Amino acid sequence: MIRVLFMAFCCALSLTTPQVFAQESTQSSAAPTTVLPGYATIAGQVIGAPAIIDARIRSATRIKGPEAANVPAGRARFYIEADVLALIRGANPLPARIGYLADLPLAARGREPKLKKQRVLLFARPVEGRADQVQLTGLDGQRIWSAELDAQVRAITRDVIAANAPPAITGAGNAFHVPGSLPGEGETQVFLQTANNAPVSLQILRRPGETPRWSVSLGDIVDESAGPPARDTLLWYRLACGLPRELPATSIESDNPANAAIAREDYAMVLKALGPCA
Repeated sequence: MIRVLFMAFCCALSLTTPQVFAQESTQSSAAPTTVLPGYATIAGQVIGAPAIIDARIRSATRIKGPEAANVPAGRARFYIEADVLALIRGANPLPARIGYLADLPLAARGREPKLKKQRVLLFARPVEGRADQVQLTGLDGQRIWSAELDAQVRAITRDVIAANAPPAITGAGNAFHVPGSLPGEGETQVFLQTANNAPVSLQILRRPGETPRWSVSLGDIVDESAGPPARDTLLWYRLACGLPRELPATSIESDNPANAAIAREDYAMVLKALGPCA
């Protein structure tokens, strides 16, 4: 039975395994932990998961041999059946019980983790033609449930599906710096490229004797009073994880080397203020 179910996944896994099961290969392969992951990690999982499921594991069968040949070191492959407690995100209803494959960290000394009755959050996608099966979207697509993690996932999900959700940033468009009338005064604007072509721009204001301050505007109207986004928000994530690490030369609209240099400096200041996507 397990072999038949595994073969139903073979085609999908052969296409996605190099990416899906390597996405977080740098993370520890120690036993699962309930430590709350960082905002960027969970936001990335929420965005990439068409289905987010609160479930309780009913049974777990370890898969060995050739069918588990590509499992990362320190992990083992299991076919899991779980009872659905709640569908946090998903366009289609799920049956009361689902099955899926998961490559999970082994416990100390290589022992199998205790999975039965464990409550988990699943970041998954549907399997075509199999309403009772899902496929995890990444190596850590199964996470141990906790009230804190559940609250974070639900909050991010609400932000992601909101009508006014900030769009994904795909690149930097035109950028220019305009000097002011006083030495050290000026403004830099950077127009960003987005997945849905919605307007997003950065504004960096310089005043003599003051630290440059920046803001982000969503929409055609520049709102310099908006300020930077708060850390660990969806807008922060979109910028910190979507902006290129440096301003492309093709973005800078200036024949003046000094103005171009200030535009690059201001852009780098924004990246530093946002911090790493981690």
